[in-house]
Amino acid sequence: MDEFPVKGMDAVVFAVGNAKQAAHYYSTAFGMRRVAYRGPENGSPEEAAHVLESGGARFVFRGPVRAGTELGRHVAAHGDGVVDLAIEVPDVEHAYRHALAKGAKGLQEPQVLEDEYGKVVVAAIATYGQTRHTLVDRSNYTGPYLPGFEAADPIVAPPEGKARYFQAIDHCVGNVERMNEWADFYHRVMGFTDMAEFIGDDIATEYSALMSKVVADGTRKVKFPLNEPAESRRKSQIDEYLEFYGGPGVQHIALATNDILASVDRMRAAGVEFLDTPDSYYEDPELRARIGAVRAPIEELQKRRILVDRDEDGYLLQIFTKPVQDRPTVFFELIERHGSLGFGKGNFKALFEAIEREQARRGNL
Repeated sequence: MDEFPVKGMDAVVFAVGNAKQAAHYYSTAFGMRRVAYRGPENGSPEEAAHVLESGGARFVFRGPVRAGTELGRHVAAHGDGVVDLAIEVPDVEHAYRHALAKGAKGLQEPQVLEDEYGKVVVAAIATYGQTRHTLVDRSNYTGPYLPGFEAADPIVAPPEGKARYFQAIDHCVGNVERMNEWADFYHRVMGFTDMAEFIGDDIATEYSALMSKVVADGTRKVKFPLNEPAESRRKSQIDEYLEFYGGPGVQHIALATNDILASVDRMRAAGVEFLDTPDSYYEDPELRARIGAVRAPIEELQKRRILVDRDEDGYLLQIFTKPVQDRPTVFFELIERHGSLGFGKGNFKALFEAIEREQARRGNL
């Protein structure tokens, strides 16, 4: 057996101030379907949790229902954000013991959760900031999420089949203070390897810069870019995040879509705000020469402010939302891949400048 085999992402778990309202927002604005619920009505007196899915992507929204809880204190300190990047593994006990032997901090010993639908094995280890990785084996379970959760109806009628706004989690980005230290953590503890590295002028503008390293498992099903601020004239987006979140955490989640144009249209109509890209980006003859033919006319991408990048393997289309809560912390990316395994390196400058424009509006640049 590999040292730390991984089957894929199991769930992205959020701590939020109001789980019911968050679940409604992600149902209406992101087209997700609620599938499970746990709260005071079914044995969880201190918190409510709603489970939403879109294809293979699963989000869980946990919110406190009474004062004085650890979850409530976390939300007060950090705002709404990601507390758990749960990973599905074939053998929780093996993965957990291996992680601890390699220096990981254990947060939850392996335990078996059971109900009439079967059993799930879970354990948890710590990663950057207050984030954790719950290790999950649900191969012997047929329930909607975990024991203790009941099946729940969708909050609104979700899109069907190919009309889904996205199908899977492509990658999850962490903002940290010591990138190399955390990259080494994933190498050592999980056996991940470096997939890409961006330093120096790769991600820099006149005012700010960052460095980034992408670690991934061998199958590339789980990809974790790690960002740290670089020395610059003004406050970078990473500095802003670390200040407002109160330390390291998950900056954005990239969602894989098969039709980014339709998804952007529907999400924008539902109130999702996307970063703007100036017309000059699309009118640049170097861009047009570099990207060649893509599946949609450049005018259609320009109308929606979708970015495009090409590498030796193919091309990708991508767009980023503005932060989805009051604090300028978590945001999302939609990404449609056509062969490219990259992360839109050719768009970094345009993206960074768009983020800086938003930072300036908030008075944080």
